[in-house]
Amino acid sequence: MVQRDRDEGGRARNARPRDRLGRPLPPGSPGVERIPDDLDLPPEETLVFAQRLLDDGYAFHAHEVLEAAWKNGPFAERMLWQGLAQFAVGLTHIQRGNPKGARTLLDRAVGRLRAASPAPYGVDVAGLVDFAEGLLDELDTGREIDEARLRPRLRG
Repeated sequence: MVQRDRDEGGRARNARPRDRLGRPLPPGSPGVERIPDDLDLPPEETLVFAQRLLDDGYAFHAHEVLEAAWKNGPFAERMLWQGLAQFAVGLTHIQRGNPKGARTLLDRAVGRLRAASPAPYGVDVAGLVDFAEGLLDELDTGREIDEARLRPRLRG
């Protein structure tokens, strides 16, 4: 039987280092600093941190920050944070060259972001939906999307 890495609570956790796109690297390899599993920031700090990661091309890590807000935040904001996390995962799939995965996650993100409108904290839902739909159009044409294009603004 294969032994899996576990955290203190016994939950499966992959301790392998990851590259900037979130892909596991061989044990002992230098990797990108991980987002702590117990991250719990106020919404404003979450958005600032996630934006900085997106601006630096770390969409996978931005997803982890946004996912923490989704899991830790109030139920009433769940659609917003889940939509933002899925948006970041959609960008990650584009970075990894997976157009099918990108389409799936961007479609889900659009639906959740629309359901969260109007959004608190100055989140630019309309701008993000337009951005995602533009990416979906580009994916439908089969054109390669330059990574520099994957720098959305979370707030207006």
